[in-house]
Amino acid sequence: MQDSPFISDVPAESAIQAWRRACLSHGCAERTDTVTVALADAVGRVTAEPVWATRSSPVGDVAAMDGIAVRAQDTHGASETTPLWLAPGSYEVVDTGDPMPERRDAVIMREHVHYVAGDSGQSAEILAAVPPYHNVRSIGEDVSAGELLLPEGHRLRPVDVAAAAAAGATELTVRRTPRVAVIPTGDEIVPIGSPPRQDEIVDTNSLMLAAQARDAGCEAWTTAVQPDDTCRIGAAVRDASATADLVIVIAGSSAGRDDYTARVISEQGTLAVHGVAVRPGHPVVLGAVDAAPVIGIPGYPVSAALTFDIFAAPMLAELEGAAPPHRPAARARLARKLPSVVGMDDWVRVRLGSVGGTVVATPLPRGAGVLTSLVRADGLLFVPAAVEGHHAGEEVQVQLLRRYPEIERTIVAIGSHDLVLDLAANALRSTDPTLTLASSNVGSLGGLVALRDGLCHIAGSHLLHPATGEYTLPYLDEMMPDRELAVVRLVHRDQGLLVPPGNPHGITDLGDLAERDLSYVNRQRGAGTRMLLDHELHRREIDPQRISGYAREEPTHLAVAAAVSAGRADCGLGILAAARAFGLDFVPVAQEPYDLVLDAHTLDDPLLAPLWELLDSPGFQASIRELGGYDTEETGRVVHRPGGRDHASARPATREPDRDTPPAQTSP
Repeated sequence: MQDSPFISDVPAESAIQAWRRACLSHGCAERTDTVTVALADAVGRVTAEPVWATRSSPVGDVAAMDGIAVRAQDTHGASETTPLWLAPGSYEVVDTGDPMPERRDAVIMREHVHYVAGDSGQSAEILAAVPPYHNVRSIGEDVSAGELLLPEGHRLRPVDVAAAAAAGATELTVRRTPRVAVIPTGDEIVPIGSPPRQDEIVDTNSLMLAAQARDAGCEAWTTAVQPDDTCRIGAAVRDASATADLVIVIAGSSAGRDDYTARVISEQGTLAVHGVAVRPGHPVVLGAVDAAPVIGIPGYPVSAALTFDIFAAPMLAELEGAAPPHRPAARARLARKLPSVVGMDDWVRVRLGSVGGTVVATPLPRGAGVLTSLVRADGLLFVPAAVEGHHAGEEVQVQLLRRYPEIERTIVAIGSHDLVLDLAANALRSTDPTLTLASSNVGSLGGLVALRDGLCHIAGSHLLHPATGEYTLPYLDEMMPDRELAVVRLVHRDQGLLVPPGNPHGITDLGDLAERDLSYVNRQRGAGTRMLLDHELHRREIDPQRISGYAREEPTHLAVAAAVSAGRADCGLGILAAARAFGLDFVPVAQEPYDLVLDAHTLDDPLLAPLWELLDSPGFQASIRELGGYDTEETGRVVHRPGGRDHASARPATREPDRDTPPAQTSP
């Protein structure tokens, strides 16, 4: 066979069934063996046999309240208008949990009893009759001897072990914890803590996958990184399969020259599937070696995490005889159009928030290597293979990765990217751990469209209107003329050309992009920075097609800075803070306002109140200025509200360079 052939794009369910058959043919255990553990060590384990009550709880009738134990029939006729006196000896004082005295069948709470001392003892005055077994816990009220308390295949919770103890158990028979071996492979992989060169990758996948296994209740360990050598990888798989219940091989699952996982599994055991119709995670490898299931997981982190959820987690639950993992789900409106490839199950990470009582899902970047999309994800959207995606505003079902109350406490910001929003998100969370500011970068125009369609609380915008020279406000009149909108000034910020340290190409102005052989990295269509560039090119009568790299798009200022820093472009238009973050030089072009647009009635929304308080904070404004290139003089000011424009005139859109002197360049 070839080194790494794709067998086919097998549907996920068919792939799982083929994997099971291969495992059974290799004698892989259907269940892990059983062990007996003390109750204190049983939480999180799965019962291997039913748990029966060996005694009743409570073991007899007991008082449920502090008070007096009485015969119910002796209280007949008592009321507030006709109090009844119980003579000494006709009642007994009891505390909660005391066995009920003989011939007593009810308890009257202590606070409902008034005592009067007499020659023969204390008489008790009561103001109400009580029925039999009032405030009494009967024998077996909780559980009766011989009753089924917990079934086989139940994952034990703290309340379960407490109930088992009450029912007479001191230890439980459970399934042995599955053992998972994680084998990282690749010549380019270096251990965590080693500064990677440009051609190296830090081994974050092993850390993540082993943690996922432990989170699933397993014992997990990671081997040393194996080089791209079939003999070394094969030996590691054989060693791991001798002790592990599941072997995970990271990377080498695709069809490249150094992708050996499928070949190794085929040579060492049985290759069941190579290539599953899921995205991300398409080149997954499923098979068995000796008596252990083996899964080859793609090296991209998003693919790796998702592949574990789809294939490894159900297999591990099955080994323990437990139900597969399940996440709660909710209906949500999609914040923007989401295309999908027909013929592949598509798993999309989304950010979630509640806007106007409706959950809104904003898709995150879909690259299989975008690890941060896993960090920021609040939910997963599953698009079946037969569906060609969804339109913006369409209702979809999402699996929740966060609790719904947290989603309700999320401020949804959609629009232009700015580092101040990230700074605000951290500051808000540090003050109130229940509050989240989730910003999605789709460009200024995309943010205003989302606001128009009721898909966000605030839209970040810095759209320059060429005809008027104003920012954002003319677009509101055009796009939402009948809506009462408010605009809150976030900052004024410096936009300019991000260039390598020392400006080796001597770039002085946007005009250099067309006049010289320079490579450029652009922002996406609809981004305010892109519209600023187009406006300036039009003003200079420069054809965008003359600019090398004009068609190359990045979604954020930081992504533009990263491209310039890595030498993949000579320059790109962005903010000074992004230049500082990557140690770049900066050629100023414009100072512009960056605003938050929202429905006017939500200015007083309690959810947004902490944000307005933060923007007014001198300490927070100082932290903004420390980023570089920001003016906070108007930060937090409502510059537009219904009934008129209450705003300062915009700063000049551009700064014309003085041709007699070099332009100012700001080094970090």
